[in-house]
Amino acid sequence: MYNEKVLDHFNNPRNVGEPEEQNAVGVVQSESCGDTTYVYLDVEDGIIKDIKFRTFGCAAAIASSSMLTEMAKGKTLEEARKISTESIVNELGGLPEQKIHCSVLAGDALKAAIDDYIANHKE
Repeated sequence: MYNEKVLDHFNNPRNVGEPEEQNAVGVVQSESCGDTTYVYLDVEDGIIKDIKFRTFGCAAAIASSSMLTEMAKGKTLEEARKISTESIVNELGGLPEQKIHCSVLAGDALKAAIDDYIANHKE
């Protein structure tokens, strides 16, 4: 059902937990399956210095969140906001059609965290 890259990110997820320093968090829950993803950001000068996640869900949701963190780290907030569901799925080498909604959770949680940062750090 899952390719080797998805299984690797599920079995060995990158950037799990909460950063020691964080200044934004985004939380998204799927209405259809109940999976929940938290994305924590440590932003400095508009750049994602550190990003971590906690996902309570299936292998695809965990793998998508892990891949998302690798894609977003070091990017500006504007660049990170452009990370799409399609790009996460492509970086993972594909997901079964019925699991695409899991990668949407990761992207939506990142966008929620970016929105949280912007709302709380207006200059």
